[in-house]
Amino acid sequence: MQRIPELDPDTLSEDQKRVYDEIASGPRGGVRGPLAVWLRRPGLADRAQALGRYCRYDSSLSPRLSELAILTTARIWDAAYEWAAHVPHAEKAGLSKAVIDALKEDREPTFESEEEAVIYEVTRRLNLDRRLSDDLYQRAERVLGLERLVDLVGVLGYYSLISMTLNAFEIEVPAQFRTKT
Repeated sequence: MQRIPELDPDTLSEDQKRVYDEIASGPRGGVRGPLAVWLRRPGLADRAQALGRYCRYDSSLSPRLSELAILTTARIWDAAYEWAAHVPHAEKAGLSKAVIDALKEDREPTFESEEEAVIYEVTRRLNLDRRLSDDLYQRAERVLGLERLVDLVGVLGYYSLISMTLNAFEIEVPAQFRTKT
């Protein structure tokens, strides 16, 4: 059971309503999950959703690589909501079923490209070890380039924040996502 009740859109403050409307009218199409939690603090929700919009829709990472990083992070954090919400996006972006299945089972996937392997390894090491070895950093910079590596770290930070929020407040996986995992 969720630790906090959902907000009633009819009872939002002026600041909450402004942020709610901005999020709901954007590419997400609604305010749910961690965004609904953050909306209790509209300044946090506003800034976090802007970062999320960049990380999800405007970063230099291809959707396939971004979704690999997101699913790997969700799996590390056991963030069931985020996992369920992003599996369809990962499939649409071209991440293979074999990779998704391996991640779900917490096994290291066999990757089709060195880019995927680097995304996975950087994601694991930053989330689990909280740093990158010199060798991994150099490999990531060589394979991804500095700009995409910077965006990857941003994506990982944002989706770790999402995972923390979902887990701290025990946000339940909505019914719309339950059949897709």
